[in-house]
Amino acid sequence: MRGPAWPIGALLVGYPAWWALGFGGLSVIVLAVPMAVILWRRRPVRVPRGFGLWLLLLAGYLVSGLMLGESPPGTYGELGPGRLLGYGMRLALYCAVLITVLYLGNLTERELPQLRLVRMLGVLFVTTVAGGLLGVFLPGFAFTSPVELALPEWISGNAFVQNLIHPTAAQTQKVLGFASPRPEAPYEWANAWGSNASVLLVWFVVGWWVHGRARHRAFVAVVLALATIPVVYSLNRGLWIGLGLTVLYVVVRVGGRTRAALCGVLAAAALAFTLSPLATLFAQRLDNPHSNDIRAFTVGATLAAAGHSPVIGYGNTRNATGNHRTITTGKTDWCATCGHPPLGSDGQLWLLIITQGFTGAALYVAFFVGAIRRHWRDRSPVGLAGVLVMGLVLLYMFVYDGLVTPLILYLVSFALLWRNS
Repeated sequence: MRGPAWPIGALLVGYPAWWALGFGGLSVIVLAVPMAVILWRRRPVRVPRGFGLWLLLLAGYLVSGLMLGESPPGTYGELGPGRLLGYGMRLALYCAVLITVLYLGNLTERELPQLRLVRMLGVLFVTTVAGGLLGVFLPGFAFTSPVELALPEWISGNAFVQNLIHPTAAQTQKVLGFASPRPEAPYEWANAWGSNASVLLVWFVVGWWVHGRARHRAFVAVVLALATIPVVYSLNRGLWIGLGLTVLYVVVRVGGRTRAALCGVLAAAALAFTLSPLATLFAQRLDNPHSNDIRAFTVGATLAAAGHSPVIGYGNTRNATGNHRTITTGKTDWCATCGHPPLGSDGQLWLLIITQGFTGAALYVAFFVGAIRRHWRDRSPVGLAGVLVMGLVLLYMFVYDGLVTPLILYLVSFALLWRNS
């Protein structure tokens, strides 16, 4: 893409290349540098309403760094390179997504047409579906990225960093009582794949169906049919709930013939799904809520720990002492991934509570609630879709971490709403 919009095209359309190189979601930090330079040269910079809330969130995160050396009761660990590295990466991401929003909002319609931006998100959805299919049919696919090779072992060996720089097709878990591959390519975690798939699906439909021609709509139908496979195999209940609420939202907010046609399509799709082999897998997942006890333990431990620093939090996550079954747990020869669960790992809300206290969580919620309130009356396709995504953000904060790639898509969707007004 020519002109000043090239960093956005490089981020969204070029994302598979970033993933293969080992940058993945960290690509937004790299691209935020040229965005910031261009913004500086184009002063004065316009800012969206609600901008101050995100600045306060950033300021609070800086203050929370004062608590990095502390460990609340019920947790363990000392201040070390891993904790500092995680804090620094989160801070860089929060700054980078803010720069991305400002950059998008200061590009003119001529420099980056709104529909082109929506369609670039749609292209990333196609990439997401392709990655999901890769995870279903080749779950063992993985390779060492150039970034992973270049980094020293003390950095690349960190579990948080490893998920970001080591490309894998799927995350294998015993969700149904046996090893089940859950698609995650081209993102960092299986849950990130689920969150991103649902958000990008919204923009894919707007860009290529609502604003598309007959051939575009035929393409959309094929891609959505293929997307059903990794969506079901992801065993991701949060994604399924999000898709259900998306359908309900659209049915309620559109009217007339559009609503009737949509209901007919949904009825046909539901019948086809019920008759397919995917329905059995779907039912098995609902009968095996294996993660409920784990989530209940980590959320309870997070709230208990945050009670000792409710205003500014602890700057980064902490590992709980024990897990939902026993106080003595850790890695073994037969379970290399076992260990003390990190607090705040079951949703962005809980992550904010442990890292920035209840103050940071309140600012995050206020930022997205404010966006819904300001743009609720926007009945254009982009307005309806943007408000829907802001609602999904508030739903997913209970079950999904926003870091790394989900937060990028949340803020790009926010920028679309801002540009639309």
